[in-house]
Amino acid sequence: MKKLIGIAVSTALLTACASAPQHDARIDQARTEIQTLAADPLAQQAANEDIQAARTSLAAAEAAQQANEPLPLVDHYAYLAQRHAEAGQARVQAAHARADMARAQDERNRILLSARSREVSTAQMQAQAAKDQLAQAQQQLADLQAKQTDRGVVVTLGDVLFDTGQATLKPGADLSLDRLATFMKSHPQTKIVVEGHTDSVGSDAYNDALSQRRADAVANALLSRGVPGEDIRAFGRGKSYPVATNETQAGRQQNRRVEIIFSDDNGRFAQGDEPIRR
Repeated sequence: MKKLIGIAVSTALLTACASAPQHDARIDQARTEIQTLAADPLAQQAANEDIQAARTSLAAAEAAQQANEPLPLVDHYAYLAQRHAEAGQARVQAAHARADMARAQDERNRILLSARSREVSTAQMQAQAAKDQLAQAQQQLADLQAKQTDRGVVVTLGDVLFDTGQATLKPGADLSLDRLATFMKSHPQTKIVVEGHTDSVGSDAYNDALSQRRADAVANALLSRGVPGEDIRAFGRGKSYPVATNETQAGRQQNRRVEIIFSDDNGRFAQGDEPIRR
């Protein structure tokens, strides 16, 4: 009796072993790859069809395993599941690469836009600075009572700069000379010609020498105020270029003068380096 019971138990165990599904590592590997793929944030967008196909193949492999189908058939379905998962992973990686490129392009555009904004801002500030500088220059020249002539911009300093027959500058000349020096130092590209003029009293030789000394006195005063020497030329014109009649005291007073002729911003004069021709 005991022998019969042992035989029955052994037979049952053998039958159970024969009917239990065989473990397949490929199914585990396919399942892991599918889970990894599905967890990626871009998977549903970039590889949804691959995920579905992989899951379908995995389900077929698991069903075949449960039904104790031949191992090669189980492996085949598991293999298909892996290939679909790998294809999906490739699509996801490509999607990440495109996203990275898009972000890089956005960053590049942001940098370019920022640089362009800085350029525009710098250009605007430079334009405003140039405008302010021009306005300042115009005001400085206006303070000197400058006039636009065919010889260029001219500032006339009357005979109050000197005593009669003298070439020594009077203290009253300081304000005009300070303004001239300030203008010249703030406009380093500008050059000037200093012209001395006299009335008709006295000989030509006397007036030529006096007008040259007066022109030199003004030029030296500007030099002492920091104006570069290469920016100044001084000429004595004597009594040759009156601006009023020499028959009256008022007219002679107008003719006793020093004129400052300004170049353009490039250092050029309207009538050459010695702009006296009228």
